[in-house]
Amino acid sequence: MSVLDNFDTWKDFLGDRLHQAKGDGMQEQAVSDLAYEIGTYLANSVDAKNDQEAILRDLWNVADQEEQHTIANMMVKLVQNEGTQR
Repeated sequence: MSVLDNFDTWKDFLGDRLHQAKGDGMQEQAVSDLAYEIGTYLANSVDAKNDQEAILRDLWNVADQEEQHTIANMMVKLVQNEGTQR
């Protein structure tokens, strides 16, 4: 089972990676830039596995670059209190 199959599992996975990155000293801007790169990759290269991912992909694809950065930052905020290591 992939972490992409279930949106709650995906949020926990992202939350764990966010906590790990911050624990390793990654700065907020670097987290934001990485979230944008991941969003671009997912929108262009990965099929949505559930309705939430499909909506995020569709929003990403109609957004301009500034809006995409906003979506990426909102995803970071969404998962900051998620994860198995809360």
